[in-house]
Amino acid sequence: MLHYALIFLIVAVVAAALGFGGLIGGVAALVVKILFVAFLVLAIVAFLRRAK
Repeated sequence: MLHYALIFLIVAVVAAALGFGGLIGGVAALVVKILFVAFLVLAIVAFLRRAK
């Protein structure tokens, strides 16, 4: 599960670099927001499952 969270983090950082740099329009910013939230949810779930 943590593996998927790290993959989402990497994809979100790449999308952020493209979207916030102005290379790609508002679609990339939307993708970044969605991936960032997905990463946070997956990371929290992974950490909570590992803590038990």
